[in-house]
Amino acid sequence: MSTTTVEAPTEVAAPEPFWTRQRRFGVALVLLGALAAVVFGSLAPSKDARFTLTQEAEGAALSINGQFGAVLFGVLTLLAGGLLVAGLLKRWSNALLVIGIVTFVLSFLCWQVAGQFMSLEDTLSGTMDLALPLVLGALAGVLGERSGVVNVAIEGQFLMGAFAGALIGTMAGSVWAGLISAAVGGVIIAAILAVLSIRYLVDQTVVGIVLNLFALGITGFLYERLMQPDAAKYNAPPQMPTWKIPGLADIPVLGPVFFDATLLLWIALVLVLVIHFALNRTRWGLRTRAVGEHPTAADTVGIRVRGLRYLNVLLGGVVAGLGGAYFTLVATGSFTKNMTAGAGFIALAALIFGRYTPFGAFGAALFFGFAQKLAFYLSAINSPVPNQFLSMLPYLATIIAVAGLVGRVRAPAADGLPYIKS
Repeated sequence: MSTTTVEAPTEVAAPEPFWTRQRRFGVALVLLGALAAVVFGSLAPSKDARFTLTQEAEGAALSINGQFGAVLFGVLTLLAGGLLVAGLLKRWSNALLVIGIVTFVLSFLCWQVAGQFMSLEDTLSGTMDLALPLVLGALAGVLGERSGVVNVAIEGQFLMGAFAGALIGTMAGSVWAGLISAAVGGVIIAAILAVLSIRYLVDQTVVGIVLNLFALGITGFLYERLMQPDAAKYNAPPQMPTWKIPGLADIPVLGPVFFDATLLLWIALVLVLVIHFALNRTRWGLRTRAVGEHPTAADTVGIRVRGLRYLNVLLGGVVAGLGGAYFTLVATGSFTKNMTAGAGFIALAALIFGRYTPFGAFGAALFFGFAQKLAFYLSAINSPVPNQFLSMLPYLATIIAVAGLVGRVRAPAADGLPYIKS
């Protein structure tokens, strides 16, 4: 008796679509490269663009003819885009994208700096200063949203942190008391957010917006009634000192920025590394990601979903409160109404643009900081390019990223969804 064997049908893989993410990036880079080579190259004067290593105009510098540099870097941008469109070097597609963006920026700078000078030290220092509160605010968002709680209240946490830091720092005469108080101010807003969204299941986005308005109102009221009448007693906090590391601070460009800096900058850099490591290499991080993606499954294996969400939102409040301390203890010497001016929303945009990761949020915050610093620089040299246009670019890039036109930005699956224990 013979037996007949039936072969299992083989699965046929679906063909890869032609317009992949890399090719879409490539087309954009080709267009930007052509724009840079033709427009920037034709507008740039045939004078040297000097990028000095120090803040002095006559110091050591990297020089290139502005017109030649604008054309050269534009062609390199176009070449990087062409390789992406052709589907070559697929393993290096992300590197080609970064190279294309950097060379386009360099082409633009060669056009603008021709006949002028740009201090690399001052540019990096300004970028880090402007990005510092955004980094801390975005990290606060990472802690909340990776565990499933949308934190739109970063702006309110900034304001309360800045107000508490100025008030207590002035009354105690101590910058460190102000720093701790700023963290407590951020925790107060975070605690209200946690209770209303986790315990009482109120819509998290609505709660965040209301808390921003609450922080704006309460700090504005106390400023007018308490700080404004007697600023010397309530609104003159000591400034955070800079700590210089001998030897390392003398490194060109990088040394004065990172090794002659305030403690808050080092705290921010350390927090990026610590939160990244903790999210990916510790039990807390595994549980946080589980709660943010599938809280029901996490509950079945014994993870206290609500407890972990409370913890992470409060930790985020501490980090955002430290970001608020920057405004009064580092950037300025006093508190004013609405002094954060929407920085919390920019931090939220950096969080989304950075794909809800610590390193991504850090890079996005640097991008925002660089764009703002570049806008200030162009305004100072009377550039024909409106600085408002440059200030708009980070927000435009965020809209494109969120819309998914350059790659899908996926939030944690349970982000913003209240958890009701069955």
